[in-house]
Amino acid sequence: MEMKAVPGSSSLSPITLTVGDVKQYCYCPRVVFYTYCLHIKRPTTYKMVEGNLEHEAAQEKEERRSLRAYGLREGERQFNLNLYSRRLELTGKLDMVIITPAEIIPVDFKNTSGKPGLNHKYQLTGYALLLEESFQKPVRRGFIYLLPQKKACEISITDNMRLFFKKTLDKIRHMLDSESLPPPARRESLCTDCEFRNFCGDIDLEQKHVFPE
Repeated sequence: MEMKAVPGSSSLSPITLTVGDVKQYCYCPRVVFYTYCLHIKRPTTYKMVEGNLEHEAAQEKEERRSLRAYGLREGERQFNLNLYSRRLELTGKLDMVIITPAEIIPVDFKNTSGKPGLNHKYQLTGYALLLEESFQKPVRRGFIYLLPQKKACEISITDNMRLFFKKTLDKIRHMLDSESLPPPARRESLCTDCEFRNFCGDIDLEQKHVFPE
């Protein structure tokens, strides 16, 4: 397989990654491995269908609401933005962006009742990087909007978060290039609702598997 150099990255990879890949890798790297190396299509669950319906309903409500939940008096909202970075070889579809004269603010809708996880925060960081390249303006913060609570959680986008995100892209690309099965999720509790858990059931989780080309 011929590999091509990815601009702005020290790794090699023939594919464009998504912001969602980084979110999944932070949750459990095996999800990304199964998707790309074994070409296992992620099963569609009832929870996923309900989540999509909630996202659609949230967009309709957002179009009628003020921006008070985000601490803003005015701003232009755009929905379902398809974003791409040639430099990072990265794509993502952002639920909403708020554009004001002073800043560009990504907003990601989440159908969860808990606090935003680290994987959600780094997903938002990825959207920030994509917006910065598209709009040529720095993104200093974003929001994760928790749909059940109707609450917007402000997340600062720091230089360390940007660096971590880029390093994670490199880790994913090295994993895919080597086709090495990564360790499972850090906590077994994360496996409870995982659509891929059955694929880990007959694997020695302590052993590293390398799949030949």
